Amino acid sequence: MESKRGIPVSIHLKTEVRQENEAEEFLFDISGQVIRMGNTLYIRYKEEQEDGMSPVPVTMKIFPDGAVQLTRSGETHSRLKFIYGKSFETTYKTPYGTIFLTTYTKDLHFTLNDHPMSGKVTVAYDLFMAEQKVGSYDLLLEFSA
Repeated sequence: MESKRGIPVSIHLKTEVRQENEAEEFLFDISGQVIRMGNTLYIRYKEEQEDGMSPVPVTMKIFPDGAVQLTRSGETHSRLKFIYGKSFETTYKTPYGTIFLTTYTKDLHFTLNDHPMSGKVTVAYDLFMAEQKVGSYDLLLEFSA
């Protein structure tokens, strides 16, 4: 299924955030598309903002080696990369300047079915700023055509 146009999919996205003994959960049921180019899979969607701001374009890129990269583009820009058991340094660009972050991936799973096109991505990671832990995040993205 190599397609540069993409296959429309329904996406269920759940993010759990734990910071300083407080937990928050964000749920989205949105439309998106899945594109396969070579052995790399792209899941694209627009994440609604709770504050009424315009939706943020998001691309989840799943590499053949199992690595996952999450890119958010908008007024702020971030690119987080996840490989099980590894840390990655990255930047979070805001209108006020650039913040340097590090992710450490505690858990990472991906499943894909071709008929019908569907899949599931789970990522559990810790986020650090200046070597201080900002929080723990659990991301679940399920999609189906």
